[in-house]
Amino acid sequence: MALGIMSVDEPQIRDAATVILTRREGGEARILMGQRGAKAVFMPSKFVFPGGGLDAADEDAGVAALTADCAARLAQISPGVPGGAAPGRLVTAALRELREETGLGYPPGAAKLRYVFRAITPPGRPRRFDARFFLADAAGLDGDPDDFSQASDELSHLAWLGLDEARRLDLPFVTEVVLAEISNLLRGGDQPGVPFFDNSGARPAFRRIL
Repeated sequence: MALGIMSVDEPQIRDAATVILTRREGGEARILMGQRGAKAVFMPSKFVFPGGGLDAADEDAGVAALTADCAARLAQISPGVPGGAAPGRLVTAALRELREETGLGYPPGAAKLRYVFRAITPPGRPRRFDARFFLADAAGLDGDPDDFSQASDELSHLAWLGLDEARRLDLPFVTEVVLAEISNLLRGGDQPGVPFFDNSGARPAFRRIL
């Protein structure tokens, strides 16, 4: 269900979910990214992680893929932010989008996701999302992580990239921020709560979901 703020000029804020898929090659952490089409309405030509908005058919069945801490943080209702999808639906959407856009996925019940970031698209954009970002290890995938033959055409140039290589791409601002956050995590750093860029109101706010 699409939830959010409606106004005459602003599009509705939709719940969304994104997967940051990681793997190790020769001791180096690599992440999977692709490029949006030049004619895309939202973030044209930008390199992004696989993800998208919730569908009505996304069931509340994915919460088992989360640790108890991640599930609790994902379920928190933020003051002043309307709506919010059930944690299990967000996980289901994240895994569905991963398979649709990359052709990669996990066997039933095998996915393990870590909730690492949340951001609401600022006003003035043609589409707005309340996006939750999940970190996942490619080691549990049910196929060859280099086989993108079953991917849709929504993302092109799908590739496993080193963290420094990814920073040199044409990235949306929020992707740059998320990339910095997960770079710290993949290098063994701590995360004191989930960062949340909240642009739902008249003034932007930043806080951490503890």
